[in-house]
Amino acid sequence: MNFKTIEEIFEYAINKEKEAEKFYQDASERESFSGTRGLFREFALEERGHVKMLENISKKKDDLDSFRMKNIPDLKRSDYTVDMVYTPDMPYEDILRLAAKREEKALKFYTDLAGAADHDSHKKVFMVLAQEEAKHKLRLETLLDDYLASMGG
Repeated sequence: MNFKTIEEIFEYAINKEKEAEKFYQDASERESFSGTRGLFREFALEERGHVKMLENISKKKDDLDSFRMKNIPDLKRSDYTVDMVYTPDMPYEDILRLAAKREEKALKFYTDLAGAADHDSHKKVFMVLAQEEAKHKLRLETLLDDYLASMGG
């Protein structure tokens, strides 16, 4: 990716977040289990929150300087998961694995872009996005651990 302006970065990132929101929303509509539908809707809302955050930053309603970088633990569960294709009514643990893998890829993507950024302002945008994806990945991997533990796994 060769971005020339910060506006191009925001446009691209917003489109990626909208794509993720659509994936989760579409998946929620295809699920027959209410708990899984609800989980996907929640993921879609979180992605929508990322869109809003990015739009606010791009319109200078939020300042990047207000974002504090935090160390988000990485359980690395998705590192050992193969790519999966969503199918309606797939097992809950596979849904969690699939979602964690998606977040892992988004985290890597934004981390790579931060490393390649020429401008500090671009780098900060990518680092903020990577942190948000890391939070989602941690949440999903924690849900997976908790689920497997409850099932005796």
